[in-house]
Amino acid sequence: MLDKALSVNIASRDNALRVTGEEENVEKASQVINMLMQIIARGEIIDQQKVLYAITMVQENGGIDIKMMGDDCIAISAKGHPIKTKTLGQKKYVDAIDKNTIVFGIGPAGTGKTYLAVAKAVTALRSKEVSRIILTRPAVEAGEKLGFLPGDLQNKVDPYLRPLYDGMYEMLGGEGFLKYQEKGVIEVAPLAYMRGRTLDNAFIILDEAQNTTPEQMKMFLTRIGYGSKAIVTGDITQIDLPGDKRSGLKEAAKILKNIEDIAFCTFTEKDVVRHPLVQQIIKAYAKYDEEQEKRRNKRKSNG
Repeated sequence: MLDKALSVNIASRDNALRVTGEEENVEKASQVINMLMQIIARGEIIDQQKVLYAITMVQENGGIDIKMMGDDCIAISAKGHPIKTKTLGQKKYVDAIDKNTIVFGIGPAGTGKTYLAVAKAVTALRSKEVSRIILTRPAVEAGEKLGFLPGDLQNKVDPYLRPLYDGMYEMLGGEGFLKYQEKGVIEVAPLAYMRGRTLDNAFIILDEAQNTTPEQMKMFLTRIGYGSKAIVTGDITQIDLPGDKRSGLKEAAKILKNIEDIAFCTFTEKDVVRHPLVQQIIKAYAKYDEEQEKRRNKRKSNG
């Protein structure tokens, strides 16, 4: 990956790596290798995503000190694995959650927005900072219709809530999650179930918020009670609302941007921690959307 991205040749012999090529490229490759060594020193395994991230950081920012990404353990998974931030964007997001009552995490799929929010929620519950966790998302059709799905209401809405269940299973294990759910300590429900409630001493996560209407977003944000924290996540490039509906997430970003104790964290494709191909897919779609927007604007000006 280094050879291809930085136009260098790397040969390994004994405990040494020999990097050859143009001086500037050799220097960049050396910086990437040093970053990867720092990541190993944190006790993490090097994978494609980490190599790609290190290359991107060196090419765009001249590299970073890995300590800036944070070495603190956010949570421990059900299997005993420590959960840590993997990018600068993730570190800023987690810091914002610690410092603010309401945090908006906005960015593409695979950046860890929901996963890290769930990890922070479980940590807050375990340390008794909150007495319950509430996970919610709008049940907006992205192809299928609710009415055509089999089963009762819970069966119909479960597919929409599955990503939230997955995060909880990883943090608590299947049995642990179900035990908390039976006791009412963890609630997973469609956004419509939040209406008319006041949510005190709770860690509340609203996922897929790009599919809320402005009215739904206002309703959700005004549910927050004393001792509560709310995390709102979404990707404004994946809005499934009908064409004539405005996104509550996009509107909230304009209305609430200057209010104290509310933070907005924006992720980019650099923060994607899934397969490296996901970054390229996101970039390609962003470029396509930009070109389409230019064409539309050109047609308007000519018309």
